[in-house]
Amino acid sequence: MISRPSSRHWGLAPLFDPAEGITIIEPLGHGHGYWAGAPSAIYDAETRRFYLYYRLRVPRELGRGIECRIAESAGGVHFSTIWSARKDEFPTDSMERAALVKRPGAGWLLYLSYVDPATAKWRIDVVEARHPSEFRLAARQKVFVAEDCDAEGVKDPYVAVFGGLYYMLASYATHPAGNVSEQEKHGTADIYATGKTTSNTGLAISSDGLHWRWLGDCFAPRAGTEAWDAYAARIGTLVYLPPVWTAFYDGSASVAENYEERTGLAVSFDLRRFERVSEAAPVLTSPYASGSLRYLDAVQLERELFYYYEYARADGSHELRLNRVSLETAP
Repeated sequence: MISRPSSRHWGLAPLFDPAEGITIIEPLGHGHGYWAGAPSAIYDAETRRFYLYYRLRVPRELGRGIECRIAESAGGVHFSTIWSARKDEFPTDSMERAALVKRPGAGWLLYLSYVDPATAKWRIDVVEARHPSEFRLAARQKVFVAEDCDAEGVKDPYVAVFGGLYYMLASYATHPAGNVSEQEKHGTADIYATGKTTSNTGLAISSDGLHWRWLGDCFAPRAGTEAWDAYAARIGTLVYLPPVWTAFYDGSASVAENYEERTGLAVSFDLRRFERVSEAAPVLTSPYASGSLRYLDAVQLERELFYYYEYARADGSHELRLNRVSLETAP
């Protein structure tokens, strides 16, 4: 449903049954740690193609995030790889979600998040290309390192253009309370998995997509409570349903659910402040294993939403899945 003014209902995002989705990308193996996901999807009207960034991961002892890819599709279901990068090409301990963006004029931008080998902290870079198949890692430039955001790490960007202004929502790791050593924070090259921080969402803006200004926190976990999203509150995508922006976010109760987040719902009128809808429980989960459903991204094409999401399988692995929802028939 979008709006039913007669009932005083406006801007309601249609949800879906995650189990009714279809598999788009399989993980590389079976069991915990084998994940295909962290999607960033876009439809380009000029080429009449869907473009999909995703990340492949293996268990930590085998290398963590080992490869990222971009694939294209005529219908948004069957994808063929057109670009890829391995972790040793950065180099990095691991990479995660990126944001694939077509510029309003010409050309493409890819915002990559990965562990900086010099600091063991998560960072975000950007690379430009004429087409999604032509990105060159060697040409990337810094967007944010942790210190730019007064944080211990920054990753998983979502980028969109509103009125010519680029907006970025990104996960950032807050500074731990008390006396915590650098080894405790960054010895594993993933502070988010240490329990020493929280995963918040911050906002940044840019006039050209290359030079950014960090504005600070816009959505935080309900830390110190028994809430299901007390440790992580990572906004992953926006859907504009007038008069509000609907945000889907990844939440977890504690570090024990890191990597296994579930999806919540929030709304905003200005992209500066978000209010939770899903206070009592997540709105989208998998029926299998940990129940994880995370990194949801949405493409609105005419009167249909294409939801791409990372989804826990019965064996504990994660696959990349698609669910299509009609905006005409949504309840």
